[in-house]
Amino acid sequence: MRNGYRILAVCLAIALVPLVAGIARSALLINGAGATFPYPIYSKWFDEYTKIDSSVHFNYQSIGSGGGITMLRNQTVDFGASDAPMNDDQLKQSPAPVLHFPSVMGAVVLAYNLPDVKQKIHLTGPVIADIFTGEIVKWSDPKIAQLNPGVTLPDDPIVTCHRSDGSGTSYIFTDYLSKVSPGWAKVVGKGTSLKWPVGLGAKGNEGVTGLVQQTPGALGYVELIYALKNNIPYAIVKNRDGNWINATLAGVTAAAAGAASNMPADFRVSITDAPGADSYPISSFTWLLIYKNETDKVKGQAIVKFLKWALTDGQKLAPALDYAPLPQAVVEKELQQINQINIP
Repeated sequence: MRNGYRILAVCLAIALVPLVAGIARSALLINGAGATFPYPIYSKWFDEYTKIDSSVHFNYQSIGSGGGITMLRNQTVDFGASDAPMNDDQLKQSPAPVLHFPSVMGAVVLAYNLPDVKQKIHLTGPVIADIFTGEIVKWSDPKIAQLNPGVTLPDDPIVTCHRSDGSGTSYIFTDYLSKVSPGWAKVVGKGTSLKWPVGLGAKGNEGVTGLVQQTPGALGYVELIYALKNNIPYAIVKNRDGNWINATLAGVTAAAAGAASNMPADFRVSITDAPGADSYPISSFTWLLIYKNETDKVKGQAIVKFLKWALTDGQKLAPALDYAPLPQAVVEKELQQINQINIP
């Protein structure tokens, strides 16, 4: 009798194999790659959206904006993600038209490793530029001391930390420095990949965060949530209006206020060094990159449904992860652009 049960159990197990395999095959996998800047919110979105539509699963590779753009152009992923909008040359080199969809907004901060300094460091754009070009090499430099009266700064070398990969976070940071420092604009410029005058490189926001943590005297630029999650102090920065601004969601939202009313039709816009008393100066949108002409009907329909959710209900999840939700005026324009996606 026992042998009979065992035989029955084995037969049932064998019979269920095709059924289980069929269920696994029925789940639609959408592949994406790109920016590390929005990775925490994208991970949250993908997890939450699967609860809404269990037939769709996302695989996102957090490899940097440059890698995401390359993989999208090579058509090895279904969507890309970048903190730097694609430039005209990149768009021309793409095999088909690409649409930019701002997803959330965030802040890039100057994280540092000075355990004996308990007060928050204050920095201006020109001083940051001088540090990252190697003109200012010590924390005790008079230019830094002048911005931090009453703070005892160590006579230690500054070890700058930057991204070694193609990075939208680098683009945001150098876009800002190019606006506030003519010297930086002339010598280094802005871009996702640059020839850094000094410093150590690491891959991803995760890599720069780790490098700052393990390097005494380090100063590196990372997305706000990476500093917060790892309890790393970051600098207060003077904005265009001359006010000292700590990186907050309110500061990012203030920086986007002007762009929201003057958003270009293709959504490629910069909000670094934005005017406004409360604007945080190193703020940016981050973009999802979608082909205008989808080649797979099922995937195209799923991407459109996800986009509509991310731009509406998904925005409610952003503040908890220290991203600023999109202005409603921008959301409305994006919902109109979704109608331009052609599905076979």
